[in-house]
Amino acid sequence: MALKGFTRNFKPLELLTDEEVEAIHRGTLEILWATGVRFESEWALDFFEKNDCKVDRDERRVRFPQGLVEECMRQCPGSFHIKGRGPNNDLVLGGNTLYFKQSAGMETISLDSYEPRPPTKVEYSDYVRVLDALPNLHLYAPYPYFGFEGVPPVMRIPEGVALKTKYSCKPQLTGYTRGCEIFNIKMAQAVGMEIMGSIMASPPLTWFEDSIWEARRMIEAGFPVRTVDGDVPGATAPVTYAGSVISSNAEHISMMVLIQLLNPGHRFMVAHANFPQNMKSGAPAFGDIGASIGNVIFNQVWRRYGIPFGNDSTGYVYGKVMDYQTGYEKAIGGVLSAISGSNVTGFHGGVSSELSAHPVQAILDDDVAGMIGRFLEGEKVDDETLAVDLIKEVGPIPGYFLNKQHTRKWWKLEQFMPKAADRLTYPEWMATGKKSCLDYAKERMEEILATHKPIPLTPGQEEEIERILEEARTYYREKGLISEEEMAIYRESMKSPN
Repeated sequence: MALKGFTRNFKPLELLTDEEVEAIHRGTLEILWATGVRFESEWALDFFEKNDCKVDRDERRVRFPQGLVEECMRQCPGSFHIKGRGPNNDLVLGGNTLYFKQSAGMETISLDSYEPRPPTKVEYSDYVRVLDALPNLHLYAPYPYFGFEGVPPVMRIPEGVALKTKYSCKPQLTGYTRGCEIFNIKMAQAVGMEIMGSIMASPPLTWFEDSIWEARRMIEAGFPVRTVDGDVPGATAPVTYAGSVISSNAEHISMMVLIQLLNPGHRFMVAHANFPQNMKSGAPAFGDIGASIGNVIFNQVWRRYGIPFGNDSTGYVYGKVMDYQTGYEKAIGGVLSAISGSNVTGFHGGVSSELSAHPVQAILDDDVAGMIGRFLEGEKVDDETLAVDLIKEVGPIPGYFLNKQHTRKWWKLEQFMPKAADRLTYPEWMATGKKSCLDYAKERMEEILATHKPIPLTPGQEEEIERILEEARTYYREKGLISEEEMAIYRESMKSPN
């Protein structure tokens, strides 16, 4: 059985006419053929040349015929299944179903100063455990944090995969660096789950060799692949949102062609992760309404293609603390992503841009995700919900509905009850310490960590995960990518009880 996401029960939000969507599609095809996409891989250039693409060896550009592009699009499944660990943790991606995943943070933060710092292994594990307990978080992104204290850069992703696998049964996306997908795949296979390879384009219009290797290895393992664009309108893509979607599309579709040529029908989805350039500072404009405009346009185009898609920019904001700004930047982006048809929306945990994250923020975000999901489900209209007979029965004052069986049956179905919000009356709030939603979220985190017990790995699975990690450590030591000093610090960090 699959984790229950949210089903959108109404027509999605659209910003474009059908003619405008078609114009973006035609523009994408023109870029793919007239300009092409750069592939930094001799193997890929050879492969495309054998499959009727036009290859410029000097510029490493591949140009894609329209017929080949559209045939490969037809081969992509409109929805697909991804297996979690254990029962009832699978996902079915596509159609009108929305799932939420967490966004990433390079480091954790102090809740007193909000200054970022590297998390400990225990803090990383605790974050994963909190995410496992949240009902509206369905899929792990590659990076809850970018590693933890003492871990060499080449081992950060495998160690993260191991902790996510140990402390949660939910499916996960994985990243890649220096071939670490070899070990990520082995760990997933050791516990009978699937991972989805998440590969990043290098805008504008470029794929580097490590991304291509990630795709090839995921295909060989039979695991699904997700492409992420990352264009910055005004810097690495046109400043107009329609133009930036064309540039992003060309990146996604060029890799989609490679994947479908390697394995027709392979499970594939795309993710839009664009942030407009802040022309005052030169930084990406996290939380900007322009990112949502781009998402809604992108989503409308990819609904036309019938290929699963999602939005990643929704989880990243300018806000530096857990405050009003962080809340509205996330909520607006999340709502617009959801109602325009996203299948996976990045949302939970990120505090400031991609620099920091915290489980308390994820708990606050889970309430917002639940509210968005309740809105997506809409309202069932039939004789029972219209309640005409009940209204007749109750009549005017002094009649009331509180004691009716209809109310007892329907109120929990109709109303969403947040778990970390202040819902007290003002006198109750004054009498109970004047707590804010942040106070309640901190309390909920402590409760989760004290009581939530993720489904454990078997002793044999734990041993196999550790064996694979040790294999990865040896591999990178022999390649000179972990020094003696780094290894000594690393070994000390692994003595943590978690």
